[in-house]
Amino acid sequence: MKNTTKKTISKTIDASGQTLGRVASEAATFLMGKTKVTYERHIYSGLPVKIINASKLAITTKKLAEIYHTRYSGSRGGLKTMTGTYTAKTKGLKELIRLAIYRMLPGNKLRRVMMKNLTIEN
Repeated sequence: MKNTTKKTISKTIDASGQTLGRVASEAATFLMGKTKVTYERHIYSGLPVKIINASKLAITTKKLAEIYHTRYSGSRGGLKTMTGTYTAKTKGLKELIRLAIYRMLPGNKLRRVMMKNLTIEN
């Protein structure tokens, strides 16, 4: 019998001193598996990604004011638009990184699987 133990390699990204877009695009590339030779669009073949030092992200207050995202509650008039400063103040920079990576991933059934392999630490 063959030994079928699989060695899981995870990718660690240090976010200290880097901008939001560069960290998010690097993490999205590894989550999709585009760095592997065995990349296929319809099968998850990515790596687990761990982002450290999220609180030391290099982002200006002007850029935080420009960033916005929306949430919809499902009821009429339930569309909420929140700025980056509000999100950074209430939920921290971890949430901004998570939202940026979420938008960079393809919007198909594999997005949820890819996001489960993402961990962000302060």
